[in-house]
Amino acid sequence: MKVAVTAQGPEGTSPIDTRFGRAKWIVVVDTDTGETQAHDNKLNLTLSQGAGIQTGQNVANLDADAVITGNLGPNAYKTLAAADVQVFLASGHTVEQVVAALKRGELQEVQRANVEGHWV
Repeated sequence: MKVAVTAQGPEGTSPIDTRFGRAKWIVVVDTDTGETQAHDNKLNLTLSQGAGIQTGQNVANLDADAVITGNLGPNAYKTLAAADVQVFLASGHTVEQVVAALKRGELQEVQRANVEGHWV
């Protein structure tokens, strides 16, 4: 499974970023091989609107099966749902820690946004 994690830095030891659309980095982890790829998301940091949609499209284009983030607005959720990307919420941990929690079955999939649009 390929899991995209919003992160404050490009490493597995980086804390997760609680923002989805304006996350600094998207770290994609292959849970089968352990391979990671970091993708800079700075282009979306400065968008006045549509950051969640654009980041959601980018995650789908990375062929991610799931995403782990801290918060997700309604438009970002709809974009991910349309691409059949599962959504899991977590906070206060590193990329490696939340991926391990997902593998252990400790994260629950969410079925809707947990914040309003344009959340900062």
